[in-house]
Amino acid sequence: MTDPAPPSPPAEDARVPEFWGALGLPGLADVHVHFLPPRLLRRVWEYFDAAGPLVGTEWPIRYRWSDAYRVAHLRHLGVRAFSALAYAHRPGMAADLNRWTLRFARDTPGCLPSATFFPEPGVAAYVDDALTDGARLFKVHVQVGGFSPTDPALDEVWGTLADAGVPVVVHAGHAPVGTTHTGPTPFADLLARHPRLVAVVAHLGAPDYRAFLDLAEAYERVRLDTTMAFTPFFDRFVPFPADELPRLRDLGLAGKVLLGSDFPNIPYPYADQLTGLARLDLGDDWLRAVCWNNAATLFDLP
Repeated sequence: MTDPAPPSPPAEDARVPEFWGALGLPGLADVHVHFLPPRLLRRVWEYFDAAGPLVGTEWPIRYRWSDAYRVAHLRHLGVRAFSALAYAHRPGMAADLNRWTLRFARDTPGCLPSATFFPEPGVAAYVDDALTDGARLFKVHVQVGGFSPTDPALDEVWGTLADAGVPVVVHAGHAPVGTTHTGPTPFADLLARHPRLVAVVAHLGAPDYRAFLDLAEAYERVRLDTTMAFTPFFDRFVPFPADELPRLRDLGLAGKVLLGSDFPNIPYPYADQLTGLARLDLGDDWLRAVCWNNAATLFDLP
């Protein structure tokens, strides 16, 4: 995928380096960034363009650029560590996705080697292969994949990842559109089976924020990412409850809240994510923890 001309970034993004510089950080660590094979990425963008059933609202992609331009923009913003999250929505595609994302990470400094899995025959073997090839982060999307996190086909995989201490970003919440297997109950059932799983709940578990905060408090290795939360776009549909901000602050300072953005599949400037976090007024120490320190500890970043 190539661009006919260099893209024009949102003017608001010019403020991002000033944001993390004022906090005394070396940059940003974003655990929820997507890079996909070009053909699949085109299909994803087409689905957003059509406001498909799992999107449910108008969702214009703001950063519809080539991989090269998107990587360059992340570096311009000061995002020093980022994921390349892919997720399988049917059998037979996860292993190929892993080969692509792991190769992308090898070729892209700053990219965390990322992989995915799906409940299907052979899943344990290709997850082992991905770990051998250096995967440091996995992503599963319960909503899009349409499967239960407690599917018996995944039991060995969850155990392997828990034993290895490798994090899994899990889209477990109902937002933007709930399905049979989303929500806190199926995810809680998973954690009851694998209490030492290093799980990062995407979107703070929206809209069931309280229940997912409970799980982050109850399980030592459960974390949350901020993806899309506190942006004007997201707040129209699933605003975070103001009375839970003290608990969010405590969890962030305890290492359990990580910066996520959903770049490039967002309908607003990247800067909106950071502006939304700053607007919470939870303190500079909290912002330092969320925007860099917590991910630096989890992934042993330099």
